[in-house]
Amino acid sequence: MGGDIRKKGKVESATEFIERMKKVHKEAEMALKKTQEEMKRYVDRNKKETEKWKRGDRVLLSTKDLVFKERLVKKLMERYIRLYVIEEMVSMNAVKLRLPSLMRIHLVVNVSWIV
Repeated sequence: MGGDIRKKGKVESATEFIERMKKVHKEAEMALKKTQEEMKRYVDRNKKETEKWKRGDRVLLSTKDLVFKERLVKKLMERYIRLYVIEEMVSMNAVKLRLPSLMRIHLVVNVSWIV
């Protein structure tokens, strides 16, 4: 009934299309790589080396994002409160502190909160 409608030979326009698509893909890949390198350079410019904290270090805790009911005027409050001991390094960006139960904050804080 029906014969094979596919041609046995290569179609020239299809081959040209494939080559054009490969060229466009390669150009897009190079542009993405260049943009990625530029973005990395831009981000790394503002990046600073973090301090190496270890268990047992005594650190000050920042009051920047803490809420205290007894202190209503934020500009008169201390920037850092007491020395606390690091119990554990959870990750490169988080530490677990030995805090009093009255503080009512999570024991694991970001390293940007400590000095």
